[in-house]
Amino acid sequence: MTQRALDSSGEQTPGPSRPAMIDAGAELDPVHPMEPPPPPHRPDGLSTAEVAERVARGEVNDVPVRSSRSITEIVRANVLTRFNLIIGVLWVIMLFVAPIQDSLFGFVIVANTGIGIIQEWRAKKTLDSLAVIGEAKPTVRRDGVAAEISTHEIVLGDVIELGPGDKVVVDGVVAEADSLEVDESLLTGEADPVLKRAGDPVMSGSFVVAGGGAFTATKVGREAYAAQLAEEASRFTLVHSELRSGISTILKYVTWMMVPTAIGLIISQLVVKDNNFKDSVARTVGGIVPMIPEGLVLLTSVAFAIGVVRLGRKQCLVQELPAIEGLARVDVVCLDKTGTLTEGGMDVTEVRPLNGSDEAYVKEVLRTFGASDPRPNASLQAIIDAYPAGEEAAWTVTDAMPFSSARKYSGAAFTESDGTASAWLLGAPDVLLSEGDATLAEIEQLNEQGLRVLLLARVRGDGLDAPGAAAGAAPTALVVLEQRLRPDAGDTLAYFADQNVATKVISGDNAVSVGAVAGKLGLAGAENTLDARRLPTDPDEMATAMEQNAVFGRVTPQQKRDMVAALQSRGHTVAMTGDGVNDVLALKDADIGVSMGSGSEATRAVAQIVLLNNSFATLPSVVAEGRRVIGNITRVATLFLTKTVYSVLLAILVVCTQVEYPFLPRHLTLLATLTIGVPAFFLALAPNKERAQPHFVRRVMRYAIPSGVIAAAATFTTYLVARHHYTGEGALDAETSAATLTLFLVAMWVLAIIARPYTWWRIGLVAAMGLGFLIVLVVPWLQDFFALKLVGTTMPWTAVGIAVAAAALLEFVWRWVGRRFGA
Repeated sequence: MTQRALDSSGEQTPGPSRPAMIDAGAELDPVHPMEPPPPPHRPDGLSTAEVAERVARGEVNDVPVRSSRSITEIVRANVLTRFNLIIGVLWVIMLFVAPIQDSLFGFVIVANTGIGIIQEWRAKKTLDSLAVIGEAKPTVRRDGVAAEISTHEIVLGDVIELGPGDKVVVDGVVAEADSLEVDESLLTGEADPVLKRAGDPVMSGSFVVAGGGAFTATKVGREAYAAQLAEEASRFTLVHSELRSGISTILKYVTWMMVPTAIGLIISQLVVKDNNFKDSVARTVGGIVPMIPEGLVLLTSVAFAIGVVRLGRKQCLVQELPAIEGLARVDVVCLDKTGTLTEGGMDVTEVRPLNGSDEAYVKEVLRTFGASDPRPNASLQAIIDAYPAGEEAAWTVTDAMPFSSARKYSGAAFTESDGTASAWLLGAPDVLLSEGDATLAEIEQLNEQGLRVLLLARVRGDGLDAPGAAAGAAPTALVVLEQRLRPDAGDTLAYFADQNVATKVISGDNAVSVGAVAGKLGLAGAENTLDARRLPTDPDEMATAMEQNAVFGRVTPQQKRDMVAALQSRGHTVAMTGDGVNDVLALKDADIGVSMGSGSEATRAVAQIVLLNNSFATLPSVVAEGRRVIGNITRVATLFLTKTVYSVLLAILVVCTQVEYPFLPRHLTLLATLTIGVPAFFLALAPNKERAQPHFVRRVMRYAIPSGVIAAAATFTTYLVARHHYTGEGALDAETSAATLTLFLVAMWVLAIIARPYTWWRIGLVAAMGLGFLIVLVVPWLQDFFALKLVGTTMPWTAVGIAVAAAALLEFVWRWVGRRFGA
């Protein structure tokens, strides 16, 4: 499925330049370029033989539909990182100068990277399969037969049919046009639809908002205007994410701190201290490796990838990965009623003739009206279902005007069975009737019951195109429609209310009717309705009206866009749901766009999340997944960065005091595995319903910096005390063991704090990590392998006492930070 080619601000992403089509130096309009003469129109399309010939020549729309990175890109992104390069070099050094146990950190990185590649590959498979399910298939004429095919099967010269909501998938020239209006806003930024006639160019990336027709493909594959733009946008990506950018910021500062500290440590251990060279190298590497929070980026990727897989099982296609995170941060959800709160179908419950009209005559008008539009919307389809046309039509359709969201009505002209010509409009009563018309009171009563009402009016004068045709139309009948409520919509609205997410229902229908539907579903504030025709145009006043009301009716597509912008101007993070062409502009500009799988190709193209099962009830699952990712990554980021802080401080203290670095790489590999690596993996994937909060970096560092400082101070204190306590051969190993014990206990307390609130499995996780370290201390061969052996009783208990004091200080600091900053 082609995905939105927009950045997070809603601006159009710059795409590659089109190949020059005229002499260099001549000006070229990128959307309406100078084209060669249009090809002759072939109403029956290409023959099978001609299609095969074009495929053989490579004239096929072979741009891959990608919803994820390729396998090569996945491997490259997970392997070729700055920190993997640093660790790889240090690993190779350690393989030559130290025992294998001091090189364990390298094997851990290989394993972690492998896990990341496998998880993202799983996410890729999920996304690719969902993209195929959700891919819209254009209707192409071949051998005189219209059939749906995949976009990559289109060849040069194909005749492709168009209808409302269809996306133009390749460049071409209009061959047939029936009031064809095309929106090119995704290419030009201009919101006004462009009326297309035979011979006019159409560009890939635009979409039909009204009317119908067909065009002949003149450019396919990578030559099409939007092809490379779409390909670039169709990627499994972590960009434009507060979480991702926050981690990048942290890593940037870590790099700045790490480089001078590592240089000082190298000089201290290799030049100042007159030690065994290999031992000095090992301890230098042991000081550098833990400064790198290498698993943090990996774990974030894994958490997002698993989120994609989980949502994929619920038929939710995440077209841009940050959408999982973004929806969790949303505080206002704007819903389009049709297709979101209500199901697509409707039923005609009543036809009320007006002004003495004959009911049988009205039904014949409606029957013929239904036959006038080959692509009826939901309202007209309900009329067709109620009054199907016979095998032989008694009346003949002579003209038709498709429904437009801007007009709020459609039209048709007939020649009746007796030869009489008549023209009719069908649409919103409050648009077609004058403001003081007595019929409006009757309609208001129906709207208050949540019913949808259309007015059938006869045009006086020369026909549909006559000036003032709508204003002078004679009311003939009311068509009362009942909308089918989604059974799960009420629970979903209740979920958002419980999560303090404001819900705004924005619809092109009558505001009172929409409010009644929302009220039936239990929407808080459903009684606060506003007709968008009375909505202030000033952005600030519009934002105030948006915050004060919950239901808006008679909203035009441009107003939907303005309403989203008004809410964003007040600092709100806005999600917009919809399935119709009239929702595209708002979906494009919202922070998160959500489309139904049954929606138009245009809405699915610009949305970041597509609910393939058409279930509005899937949204809470997306919110929950985003909260799980954000909350858990915030937790585990504190673990990783606490290690970085205490590692940097320990290195600085060693440089300043000119002593041996207390740890070998094997010690810190063991500590990192038990206090960070294994528990972080489980904590990152655990359920988490905490509401997403902003300022990721600030919130993480509030805890990581004091925790790292306390851990480093306690560990170095134990090390200095041990240096005075132990003398003679084996003293350094004993000192290291005591310092390792203190650091492990302090790091375990950080883990115990982060694991809150406790559940049985969290307690079991912390206990298992403690048990793992205890086993290393008591099993002889593990003692030798990790060079850990507690000597005597005085110093080990001193190490425990220092760790207990540090844990108490940690507890105090964490509680103070929580009270001080409310985090």
